[in-house]
Amino acid sequence: MSLPRIAVDAMGGDEGVRVMVEGAALARRRHDQFKFLLVGDKARIEAALANHPGLSGASEILHCEDVVAGDEKPSKALRRAKTTSMGLAVNAVKKGDAGAAVSAGNTGALMAMSKLALRTMPGIERPALAALLPTLGETDVIMLDLGANRECDARNLVQFAIMGAAYARIVNGQPRPRVRLLNIGTEETKGTDMLQDAAGVLKSARGLELAFEGFVEADKINRGECDVIVTDGFSGNIALKAIEGAARFVTDLLKNAFASSVRSKIGFLVSRPATELLRHHLDPNNHNGAVFLGLNGVVVKSHGSASAKGVANAVAVAARLLADDITDRIRHDLTELGTEQLRGPGRRATARPAAAAE
Repeated sequence: MSLPRIAVDAMGGDEGVRVMVEGAALARRRHDQFKFLLVGDKARIEAALANHPGLSGASEILHCEDVVAGDEKPSKALRRAKTTSMGLAVNAVKKGDAGAAVSAGNTGALMAMSKLALRTMPGIERPALAALLPTLGETDVIMLDLGANRECDARNLVQFAIMGAAYARIVNGQPRPRVRLLNIGTEETKGTDMLQDAAGVLKSARGLELAFEGFVEADKINRGECDVIVTDGFSGNIALKAIEGAARFVTDLLKNAFASSVRSKIGFLVSRPATELLRHHLDPNNHNGAVFLGLNGVVVKSHGSASAKGVANAVAVAARLLADDITDRIRHDLTELGTEQLRGPGRRATARPAAAAE
């Protein structure tokens, strides 16, 4: 499989160059067809490459010393898009010097730079941040938006559903992914006008390669009962952080419990295969790589604290989306839905009567 090279913001993330280069090297060992454009301080990147000779021959370095800070406001970072490692990585996709960009840096800045440089696809009003979350089912669930848009209307949710379903067909292989809207209840009368309007459009749509199954509550996100969960970025980000916090709580609770006594330590040794399986399932590095869907190009956001394994997984996500041409799939589904349905209700979230929310 021949792929365009992937631009890596080598300066982004909590540990920067060392982890980003190590992650690219691991991805290269797993898939020897990968090629990279490593963006960042040349001296530091070359020093890191000395430990990964297999990556050196498959990489080019684009020198840049300027870095977007993790707490920098997107509006400020945007003004330095042409001088920072993040901005230059995204711009490489725009110029055709790379097929995709991967960064572990500031999410808001990455979103702003990507949207400005690559623009949204025709028929998409706003890009959305989508990620894979672990479930009890056979495949992960795709959830979007996870923070790119604080406020959405029904049109946005419909577009998110189309993009999420296209992503699910690529990464999970489902021909007709099961799509649900995140809500406070599964009954058809529950939720805001925005959710009701989006559900109406998705329910009546014809020709889409997805199966709309109504609403899902937050406690069912990880049950494996659907393939794509759609929500606004504000609610999605809260839900994601709650899931991540619950996972850390469970692992820390088990750790404390097993260390509480000699008998507990013996119990840990006996149950170690099961606890290792749990640890692997909850490890965010195994699900690393959130995608900005809806852009004219592929941009993948790695978690800032990701390990080299996590970065390698983010690179693999970018490569998979390139190989299966995610933008073409979304474009096809937008055409199937039709412009008239996309112009449907545009009301933003409003409170419904108390009886409907109980």
